[in-house]
Amino acid sequence: MNIKQIRQIKTKRRNTVKIRQIKERKKQYLDLLLLADEQEDMIDRYLSRGEMFVLEDNGVKAECVVTKEGEGLYEIKNLAVCPMCQRRGYGRALIQFLFERYTDCETMIVGTGDSILTIPFYERCGFQEFKRVKNFFTDYYDHPIFEGGKQLVDMVYLMRKR
Repeated sequence: MNIKQIRQIKTKRRNTVKIRQIKERKKQYLDLLLLADEQEDMIDRYLSRGEMFVLEDNGVKAECVVTKEGEGLYEIKNLAVCPMCQRRGYGRALIQFLFERYTDCETMIVGTGDSILTIPFYERCGFQEFKRVKNFFTDYYDHPIFEGGKQLVDMVYLMRKR
């Protein structure tokens, strides 16, 4: 999604879409954060060092947390869209925003479960799988996590180059 498409979303919604950075009290969005990462102590590992953004359109519709992992390398640690607002371009708009914000970003990576709900989304946004971490969800989470009717086991890493 490019700036023109984001502007089209704004136009369709009477210029109400905006993305803003959250610098304090990030946990006020915990319910939304937990949609993308079901265990609070896992969120705590990156929330304080990450930059958080929320997308608002007559209320908060989506959020993301991004960390800088190295020179020209950023990682999306958490990206969630309210369930009733999914498939409306909000997630894609956040990803486009990140590439525009981080002009030094050469590579953006994201780790997610091997799910039919998330992998195709990232692929449509230009990401490609480059590695897997076997048993990540069974080794690091204190309960089984299911998505799309399937238990998540491996972490799938995808990347998008500028």
